Amino acid sequence: MTAVPAIVSGRAVHPGERIRIDIPLPNLYTQTPVSMPMHVVHGRKPGPRLFVTAALHGDEINGVEIIRRLLQHHTLDHLHGTLLAVPVVNVYGYIRQSRYLPDRRDLNRSFPGSDRGSLTSRLAAILVSEVVVDSSHGIDLHTGALHRENLPQVRAALAACEAMPALARAFGTPVILDAELRPGSLRATAAERGIPVLVYEAGEALRFDEFAVRAGLRGVLGVMRHLGMIRGRAGGRAMSRGPVVARSSLWVRAPQSGVLLSTTPLGAHVNAGDTLGILADPLRSADEHVIAPVAGIVIGRTNLPLVTEGEAIYHIARFGEPETAAALVQQYRDALDPDEAEDTDELVIM
Repeated sequence: MTAVPAIVSGRAVHPGERIRIDIPLPNLYTQTPVSMPMHVVHGRKPGPRLFVTAALHGDEINGVEIIRRLLQHHTLDHLHGTLLAVPVVNVYGYIRQSRYLPDRRDLNRSFPGSDRGSLTSRLAAILVSEVVVDSSHGIDLHTGALHRENLPQVRAALAACEAMPALARAFGTPVILDAELRPGSLRATAAERGIPVLVYEAGEALRFDEFAVRAGLRGVLGVMRHLGMIRGRAGGRAMSRGPVVARSSLWVRAPQSGVLLSTTPLGAHVNAGDTLGILADPLRSADEHVIAPVAGIVIGRTNLPLVTEGEAIYHIARFGEPETAAALVQQYRDALDPDEAEDTDELVIM
């Protein structure tokens, strides 16, 4: 069966066609025009309509590179269905190297938006109307915040729909967080419309992280295979078992202000009572150990050593079998190691 033309942003995209659509956004105050570029790949065969978005937060740039590599991947030549790829959603924040828009609002707390609201609300409404509403599935690519790094992980409300657990497993990260839908988020707005959306978190704001990019590309391709949009095998060595779902997670906060000497890397397995790092006082000898309150895997941490009391500095995910989760994280790292990767063009830098 041959696909029919896909109608995207009012334009007909014919089977086998790839186009770029520049969606108009409000001008800058200099009257400089602004647009949100969207790449559309419409397969010759029918199938799902998947959107992949990045840089909802303008300083989270790993997803921009993931989408660039995705669009150059050879499997798209035989695509079933339609891919909508938006590498930079928050154009305003991206050009200012800022998480937020000029009105200082968080785009991922402003959905579904309004065409009569704030600048952020208007951008949210445009993304929903032009990209989200006619899609069948979505993947939203994120990183940690400024000076905060995340281990590659998928966040999904696993009970939101029957298809969600399988989608999350198909992405292939060793860690899945069963995260509730947050009001105002893209995930929540899509869920209200019956569209399952995965959130991928990895790396740090304003930094390219090759491991995070490789993992993200591999994950998006894994979901597309699961949906029947592309064919072929997964790249790299497989994990000995599927991803594990975290029971819960918590942030460990600084017990005092000081200079953090971190001794625990991302992906490390820690037990309750372990020392995660040391808070040193540069003016007097009053060091304070940062203690893990629970056993689990470190899935996020601050990279800025200057911290104040109460600041979130380590994110620990809790599992029924944390040792198994730690082993999966190591296997995952090995599979995506640029020096150890098997012969697979999924891991080649385009």
